[in-house]
Amino acid sequence: MLKQRVITAVIMLIILGAAMLAPVRWPLLAIFVLMSTLACWEWERLSLSQDQQRWAWPLALLNGALMLWLSVYWYETGPQGQAADLVYRALVPLMAALWIVGATGLVLQGQATQRAQGVLLSVMGVLAPLVAWASLYLFLHEQGIVYVLSLLVLIWVADIAAYFAGRAFGKAKLAPRVSPGKTWAGAVGGMVAAAIWMLASANWSGSFAADIVQRWGWVATAALGVALAALSIVGDLFESLLKRRAAVKDSSQLLPGHGGVYDRIDALLPVAPLALLLSGAWLF
Repeated sequence: MLKQRVITAVIMLIILGAAMLAPVRWPLLAIFVLMSTLACWEWERLSLSQDQQRWAWPLALLNGALMLWLSVYWYETGPQGQAADLVYRALVPLMAALWIVGATGLVLQGQATQRAQGVLLSVMGVLAPLVAWASLYLFLHEQGIVYVLSLLVLIWVADIAAYFAGRAFGKAKLAPRVSPGKTWAGAVGGMVAAAIWMLASANWSGSFAADIVQRWGWVATAALGVALAALSIVGDLFESLLKRRAAVKDSSQLLPGHGGVYDRIDALLPVAPLALLLSGAWLF
């Protein structure tokens, strides 16, 4: 299992690295669309009732087709027109609010024994990948690869630090009914690491943190790193809630040793729209 997990991780990193180093943006944009589409499919499988499962693929494919069309339409000029206004000035703030209030509330409620709020969660399962894709698309178009990579590393650093802090010091459970393995020590470790990464990477020209420092200042940048890490934990716990309700271990088996695509980007989905709002890039 570990060998399979490592092999899959290495392959994913090679593909992502090659796309980031490509002289054009298309390979990375294609990866964003593919990941968002597959995550949408996996989410719908977790939220829809058994007799509604047949709608998971059609919803995901329609969502993917929309993202692909917008990628082509905006490729040269960047997001513009009524579609851009709808996505960035309506759906991004809405989705950020749903993550902060709605998803956090469901995680705190901890009802993990049966499927519930099926229609609402299915709608959210379409919007969340779409909005995360749109956020990354705008970051890539307006700010470039370094900006996107530094944001992704923020999420990875928080996740890795949470894992090791939890293993070393974790006793008190964070959300035992949702994810028994998560601890308060792990959460604190992840948030501290995120704040450190934000302060360190702020000296990296063109990074997400460098932009945030210019807009918000150093103290606020550290605090916002903590907030983004906290929201990444909500994203992780929220997916765990969906999986427990559906009585499955992983969102799918698309990635050997890792489960599904949603399992790999569960923290990115809530962080991306909030990061976009904090950057001010959505006010183009």
